[in-house]
Amino acid sequence: MVHQRHTRRQFMHGALAASAALAAGPARSVFAANDQINVGIIGLGTMGSGHSHSFPGLKGVQVAAISDADMHRMGETANHLSNSVSQHQDFRRILDDPAIDAVVIATPNHWHAVMTIMACQAGKHVYVQKPVSHGIWEGRKMVEAARRYDRIVQAGTQQRSCPAVSEARADILAGKYGQPQWAHCSVLHAREPIGRVTEPQPVPDHIDYNLWTGPAPLAPVMRKDFHYDWHWQWNWGDGETGNWGPHYVDDLRNLLGWDDVPDNVVAAGNRFAWDDNGQTPNVHLALFEHRGVKVVLDIRNLTDPAGPGGEAGALYRDMRGGNYIHCEQGVIRFARGGGSATGHDGEPIKQYAGDGGASHEGNFIDAIRAGDRTQLNCEIAEGHLSTTMCHQANIASRVGQAATVEQVRETIKEHPDALDTLADMVRQLNGNGVDLAKQPFMLGARLHFDRTTERFVGDRVDLANHLVTGSHRAPFTVPATV
Repeated sequence: MVHQRHTRRQFMHGALAASAALAAGPARSVFAANDQINVGIIGLGTMGSGHSHSFPGLKGVQVAAISDADMHRMGETANHLSNSVSQHQDFRRILDDPAIDAVVIATPNHWHAVMTIMACQAGKHVYVQKPVSHGIWEGRKMVEAARRYDRIVQAGTQQRSCPAVSEARADILAGKYGQPQWAHCSVLHAREPIGRVTEPQPVPDHIDYNLWTGPAPLAPVMRKDFHYDWHWQWNWGDGETGNWGPHYVDDLRNLLGWDDVPDNVVAAGNRFAWDDNGQTPNVHLALFEHRGVKVVLDIRNLTDPAGPGGEAGALYRDMRGGNYIHCEQGVIRFARGGGSATGHDGEPIKQYAGDGGASHEGNFIDAIRAGDRTQLNCEIAEGHLSTTMCHQANIASRVGQAATVEQVRETIKEHPDALDTLADMVRQLNGNGVDLAKQPFMLGARLHFDRTTERFVGDRVDLANHLVTGSHRAPFTVPATV
């Protein structure tokens, strides 16, 4: 049976029911080897649809319920699932169901935190896609909810389950290549602009826009395509820095053994060349320093007409994206599925063959069976920290002001790789016909971050901290105490 639209009163009733579910008795915490685990999948776009194929392939796992505010997407997914799968346009019906043991959250970013917290309160274990949050403060609340309700919460940065990353991490931390000195983390594939509309677009009748919007502002739809292109508008998405960024930033933190985030960042970027309804940068450079290691985060979604990358986008040392870690005695290159180490003379040292984290969903199920969150390869606390680093980069550029290339260069002059990256960005922008005098970089002052309070400190940080906290539309709010 498909459950459709609900009134505001029904929504509030459902929210209270979900919050009270734990008091009535949480879902099972430990499962026998032969026990079936019933999973509900919320959000049925590209990632959610993928999960609807992969989770049923895990031993002892059944996708018992699915949910999407878009009835058409839900129907398409139901076509390949068991006839017994229940369909709910309102995801809270899944949280109310005592037969559901775990939920997979693959909605747009702005729903991740609120939905994860509600699921924990309802006694469900959670697998939440990246970026785990739409803001730093709400990400911390996700961690607090997982702890308070003792739930297994896995972040969907699947490279944590890739054997190649684990092997390379062990070698780096054992000193095989000497001390890490600096790193370059990049996402360099080209995208297309999302087009421009000049008036609000109608929402199809099969989409409950109030439910789709949830904690975000109930703003008009100002984009040609309703789905996916929300990634590039701040109300709902976090740009490429929050889209692909969390994968490679999480790899970086994992490979270097970081259990926290940098306490300083400076960034410059803009949405260059495209006249569209997108708001997030398509070129973005952030510079961090942590534990003596300088890190450049390099995001570019433009083609490289006059460069070696061509129509597919830029290249960094022949890499389309991933991590380049420069150590005292060698260099580690890592992308999705594996990597390699070479000497500074280019001679091969070691190959790291991986699978891109194919066992990540299975790791989530194994941890549920054991009732042990320490078995998770990317427990929500790690996912929160990696996502926080991406939010730091976004915030650092969002609080910026127009700046010349020389001003950007002066701000990052202490790190040669940052200067080289800026020069390559300028070359690429010139190749795309960008006049930087008319469309300049937006450059922010260096921000300092208190890792204890997870807020920026110092002068003129009010706007930055407003972006840390964000805002949520009632009744879809994140409580101060979860």
